[in-house]
Amino acid sequence: MEPSRTIHRPRPNPRASARLFCIPYAGGTVNIFRTWPLSLPRHVEFCAIELPGHGARMREPSIADCENLVKRLAIEMSAMTDLPFALYGHSMGALVAFELARELRRTGRKVPIYLIISGFGAPELSTRGPQTAHLPDDQFIEALRKLEGTPPEVLANRELMQLMLPILRTDFAIVEKYLWREEPPLQSGIVAFGGAHDSSVPREHLEAWRAHTAGDFAIRLIPGGHFFIHSAEPLFLGVMSEELQRIFAAG
Repeated sequence: MEPSRTIHRPRPNPRASARLFCIPYAGGTVNIFRTWPLSLPRHVEFCAIELPGHGARMREPSIADCENLVKRLAIEMSAMTDLPFALYGHSMGALVAFELARELRRTGRKVPIYLIISGFGAPELSTRGPQTAHLPDDQFIEALRKLEGTPPEVLANRELMQLMLPILRTDFAIVEKYLWREEPPLQSGIVAFGGAHDSSVPREHLEAWRAHTAGDFAIRLIPGGHFFIHSAEPLFLGVMSEELQRIFAAG
Protein backbone atom coordinates (compact mmCIF):
# COMPACT_ATOMS: atom_id res chain seq x y z
CA MET A 1 0.00 0.00 0.00
CA GLU A 2 1.37 3.42 -1.01
CA PRO A 3 2.55 5.69 1.84
CA SER A 4 0.15 8.54 2.52
CA ARG A 5 0.73 12.06 3.82
CA THR A 6 -2.70 11.91 5.40
CA ILE A 7 -3.05 8.40 6.82
CA HIS A 8 -0.26 7.15 9.05
CA ARG A 9 0.05 3.44 9.81
CA PRO A 10 2.71 3.20 12.55
CA ARG A 11 2.43 -0.61 12.68
CA PRO A 12 1.27 -1.86 9.26
CA ASN A 13 -0.52 -5.18 9.67
CA PRO A 14 -1.20 -7.22 6.51
CA ARG A 15 -3.13 -9.71 8.67
CA ALA A 16 -5.50 -7.11 10.11
CA SER A 17 -9.20 -7.85 9.82
CA ALA A 18 -10.32 -4.30 10.62
CA ARG A 19 -9.05 -0.71 10.84
CA LEU A 20 -9.47 2.20 13.22
CA PHE A 21 -9.04 5.71 11.77
CA CYS A 22 -8.31 8.38 14.41
CA ILE A 23 -8.74 12.14 13.96
CA PRO A 24 -6.97 14.46 16.45
CA TYR A 25 -8.41 17.36 18.41
CA ALA A 26 -7.79 21.03 17.56
CA GLY A 27 -4.07 21.67 17.11
CA GLY A 28 -3.27 17.98 17.44
CA THR A 29 -1.09 15.87 15.18
CA VAL A 30 -0.67 12.13 14.69
CA ASN A 31 1.85 12.24 17.56
CA ILE A 32 -0.94 12.46 20.14
CA PHE A 33 -1.72 8.83 19.28
CA ARG A 34 1.86 7.55 19.45
CA THR A 35 1.24 5.17 22.39
CA TRP A 36 -2.12 3.88 21.20
CA PRO A 37 -1.26 1.05 18.74
CA LEU A 38 0.31 -1.15 21.44
CA SER A 39 -2.80 -0.88 23.63
CA LEU A 40 -5.43 -1.81 21.05
CA PRO A 41 -6.41 -5.21 19.63
CA ARG A 42 -3.78 -6.74 17.35
CA HIS A 43 -6.25 -7.57 14.59
CA VAL A 44 -7.25 -3.89 14.30
CA GLU A 45 -4.81 -1.86 12.21
CA PHE A 46 -4.33 1.59 13.71
CA CYS A 47 -4.48 4.54 11.30
CA ALA A 48 -3.91 8.13 12.44
CA ILE A 49 -5.03 11.02 10.24
CA GLU A 50 -2.74 14.02 9.81
CA LEU A 51 -4.81 17.02 8.82
CA PRO A 52 -3.55 19.60 6.30
CA GLY A 53 -1.44 22.30 7.97
CA HIS A 54 -0.55 20.06 10.93
CA GLY A 55 2.60 18.18 11.91
CA ALA A 56 4.53 16.94 8.88
CA ARG A 57 1.97 18.76 6.69
CA MET A 58 2.51 22.14 8.34
CA ARG A 59 3.56 23.79 5.08
CA GLU A 60 0.20 22.96 3.51
CA PRO A 61 -2.74 25.34 3.94
CA SER A 62 -5.06 24.42 6.79
CA ILE A 63 -8.76 23.93 6.07
CA ALA A 64 -11.13 25.86 8.33
CA ASP A 65 -14.32 24.51 6.75
CA CYS A 66 -15.65 21.14 7.93
CA GLU A 67 -17.51 20.40 4.70
CA ASN A 68 -14.46 20.87 2.48
CA LEU A 69 -12.23 18.98 4.90
CA VAL A 70 -14.39 15.85 4.99
CA LYS A 71 -14.79 15.82 1.21
CA ARG A 72 -11.02 15.68 0.91
CA LEU A 73 -10.63 13.05 3.63
CA ALA A 74 -13.32 10.84 2.08
CA ILE A 75 -11.37 10.71 -1.18
CA GLU A 76 -8.03 10.07 0.53
CA MET A 77 -9.47 7.27 2.70
CA SER A 78 -11.18 5.42 -0.14
CA ALA A 79 -8.19 3.16 -0.88
CA MET A 80 -8.12 1.94 2.74
CA THR A 81 -11.75 1.03 3.33
CA ASP A 82 -11.41 -2.50 1.97
CA LEU A 83 -11.62 -3.79 5.57
CA PRO A 84 -14.39 -3.12 8.10
CA PHE A 85 -13.49 0.09 9.91
CA ALA A 86 -14.42 2.50 12.67
CA LEU A 87 -13.85 6.25 12.89
CA TYR A 88 -12.67 7.93 16.09
CA GLY A 89 -12.26 11.60 16.94
CA HIS A 90 -11.80 13.68 20.08
CA SER A 91 -13.36 17.14 20.50
CA MET A 92 -13.07 18.88 17.10
CA GLY A 93 -11.97 15.52 15.70
CA ALA A 94 -15.29 14.00 16.79
CA LEU A 95 -17.22 16.50 14.69
CA VAL A 96 -14.96 15.82 11.71
CA ALA A 97 -15.39 12.04 12.18
CA PHE A 98 -19.18 12.39 12.26
CA GLU A 99 -19.34 14.53 9.14
CA LEU A 100 -16.82 12.25 7.43
CA ALA A 101 -19.14 9.28 8.07
CA ARG A 102 -22.02 11.23 6.53
CA GLU A 103 -19.87 12.29 3.55
CA LEU A 104 -18.90 8.66 2.91
CA ARG A 105 -22.59 7.74 2.93
CA ARG A 106 -23.60 10.65 0.69
CA THR A 107 -21.00 9.71 -1.93
CA GLY A 108 -21.82 6.00 -1.97
CA ARG A 109 -18.53 4.92 -0.43
CA LYS A 110 -18.08 2.30 2.26
CA VAL A 111 -19.17 3.57 5.66
CA PRO A 112 -17.80 2.83 9.14
CA ILE A 113 -19.27 0.03 11.19
CA TYR A 114 -18.98 2.32 14.22
CA LEU A 115 -18.38 5.94 15.06
CA ILE A 116 -16.45 6.45 18.29
CA ILE A 117 -16.59 10.02 19.54
CA SER A 118 -15.10 11.56 22.66
CA GLY A 119 -15.16 14.93 24.35
CA PHE A 120 -17.85 16.40 22.08
CA GLY A 121 -21.59 16.82 22.31
CA ALA A 122 -24.03 15.99 19.52
CA PRO A 123 -23.42 18.18 16.45
CA GLU A 124 -26.64 20.19 16.63
CA LEU A 125 -25.40 21.47 20.01
CA SER A 126 -21.92 22.38 18.81
CA THR A 127 -22.65 26.01 17.97
CA ARG A 128 -23.87 26.75 21.49
CA GLY A 129 -20.39 26.98 22.96
CA PRO A 130 -18.32 30.17 23.34
CA GLN A 131 -16.85 31.67 20.16
CA THR A 132 -13.11 31.91 20.75
CA ALA A 133 -11.31 31.60 17.39
CA HIS A 134 -11.46 35.38 16.82
CA LEU A 135 -10.27 36.44 20.29
CA PRO A 136 -7.04 38.44 20.82
CA ASP A 137 -4.02 36.25 21.53
CA ASP A 138 -4.02 36.66 25.30
CA GLN A 139 -7.73 35.83 25.61
CA PHE A 140 -7.44 32.92 23.20
CA ILE A 141 -4.51 31.48 25.17
CA GLU A 142 -6.53 31.84 28.38
CA ALA A 143 -9.36 29.86 26.75
CA LEU A 144 -6.83 27.14 25.90
CA ARG A 145 -5.58 27.18 29.50
CA LYS A 146 -9.09 26.50 30.81
CA LEU A 147 -9.39 23.41 28.62
CA GLU A 148 -6.31 21.99 30.42
CA GLY A 149 -5.07 20.22 27.33
CA THR A 150 -1.97 22.31 26.64
CA PRO A 151 0.96 22.16 29.07
CA PRO A 152 1.49 25.48 30.92
CA GLU A 153 5.09 25.63 29.73
CA VAL A 154 3.87 25.49 26.12
CA LEU A 155 1.33 28.26 26.71
CA ALA A 156 4.10 30.36 28.27
CA ASN A 157 6.47 29.85 25.31
CA ARG A 158 5.78 32.92 23.19
CA GLU A 159 7.68 31.74 20.11
CA LEU A 160 6.03 28.32 20.09
CA MET A 161 2.58 29.80 20.61
CA GLN A 162 3.08 32.22 17.71
CA LEU A 163 3.65 29.13 15.58
CA MET A 164 0.67 27.24 17.00
CA LEU A 165 -1.95 29.98 17.27
CA PRO A 166 -2.86 30.15 13.54
CA ILE A 167 -3.33 26.36 13.47
CA LEU A 168 -5.43 26.37 16.62
CA ARG A 169 -7.57 29.28 15.41
CA THR A 170 -8.26 27.45 12.14
CA ASP A 171 -9.25 24.29 13.99
CA PHE A 172 -11.49 26.14 16.43
CA ALA A 173 -13.14 27.79 13.44
CA ILE A 174 -14.08 24.34 12.06
CA VAL A 175 -16.43 23.97 15.02
CA GLU A 176 -17.50 27.58 15.37
CA LYS A 177 -18.41 27.98 11.69
CA TYR A 178 -20.07 24.58 11.46
CA LEU A 179 -23.61 24.58 10.09
CA TRP A 180 -25.78 21.71 11.27
CA ARG A 181 -27.83 20.07 8.51
CA GLU A 182 -30.30 17.38 9.40
CA GLU A 183 -29.95 14.00 7.66
CA PRO A 184 -31.24 10.51 8.45
CA PRO A 185 -29.42 8.77 11.35
CA LEU A 186 -26.32 6.76 10.53
CA GLN A 187 -26.62 3.00 10.37
CA SER A 188 -23.23 2.92 12.10
CA GLY A 189 -23.40 2.35 15.85
CA ILE A 190 -22.06 5.10 18.10
CA VAL A 191 -20.01 4.98 21.29
CA ALA A 192 -19.74 8.35 23.03
CA PHE A 193 -16.84 8.77 25.48
CA GLY A 194 -16.84 11.65 27.93
CA GLY A 195 -14.84 12.96 30.84
CA ALA A 196 -16.74 12.50 34.09
CA HIS A 197 -15.67 16.01 35.15
CA ASP A 198 -15.76 17.74 31.76
CA SER A 199 -18.06 20.71 32.35
CA SER A 200 -17.87 21.69 28.67
CA VAL A 201 -19.49 18.40 27.57
CA PRO A 202 -22.13 17.31 30.11
CA ARG A 203 -23.67 13.87 29.96
CA GLU A 204 -26.87 15.14 28.34
CA HIS A 205 -24.82 16.42 25.40
CA LEU A 206 -23.32 12.95 25.01
CA GLU A 207 -26.77 11.39 25.35
CA ALA A 208 -27.96 13.52 22.42
CA TRP A 209 -25.75 11.44 20.11
CA ARG A 210 -28.33 8.64 20.48
CA ALA A 211 -30.54 10.35 17.88
CA HIS A 212 -27.78 10.11 15.25
CA THR A 213 -27.66 6.34 14.93
CA ALA A 214 -30.15 3.69 13.91
CA GLY A 215 -27.73 1.16 15.36
CA ASP A 216 -26.38 0.48 18.84
CA PHE A 217 -25.52 3.34 21.16
CA ALA A 218 -23.51 3.53 24.38
CA ILE A 219 -21.95 6.15 26.64
CA ARG A 220 -18.67 5.53 28.42
CA LEU A 221 -17.58 8.01 31.09
CA ILE A 222 -13.90 8.16 32.04
CA PRO A 223 -12.53 9.97 35.12
CA GLY A 224 -11.10 13.36 34.25
CA GLY A 225 -11.83 16.58 32.44
CA HIS A 226 -11.94 17.43 28.74
CA PHE A 227 -8.61 15.75 28.01
CA PHE A 228 -9.26 12.50 29.85
CA ILE A 229 -7.77 10.68 26.87
CA HIS A 230 -4.38 11.84 28.19
CA SER A 231 -4.91 12.22 31.94
CA ALA A 232 -6.52 8.76 32.20
CA GLU A 233 -4.91 7.23 29.12
CA PRO A 234 -4.35 3.64 30.37
CA LEU A 235 -7.94 3.34 31.58
CA PHE A 236 -9.35 5.01 28.47
CA LEU A 237 -7.36 2.80 26.09
CA GLY A 238 -8.39 -0.29 28.06
CA VAL A 239 -12.07 0.58 27.62
CA MET A 240 -11.46 1.52 23.99
CA SER A 241 -9.84 -1.86 23.38
CA GLU A 242 -12.85 -3.63 24.89
CA GLU A 243 -15.19 -1.62 22.68
CA LEU A 244 -13.18 -2.46 19.55
CA GLN A 245 -13.23 -6.14 20.41
CA ARG A 246 -17.00 -5.97 20.77
CA ILE A 247 -17.55 -3.84 17.66
CA PHE A 248 -15.54 -5.94 15.27
CA ALA A 249 -16.66 -9.26 16.75
CA ALA A 250 -20.24 -8.16 16.08
CA GLY A 251 -19.32 -6.78 12.65
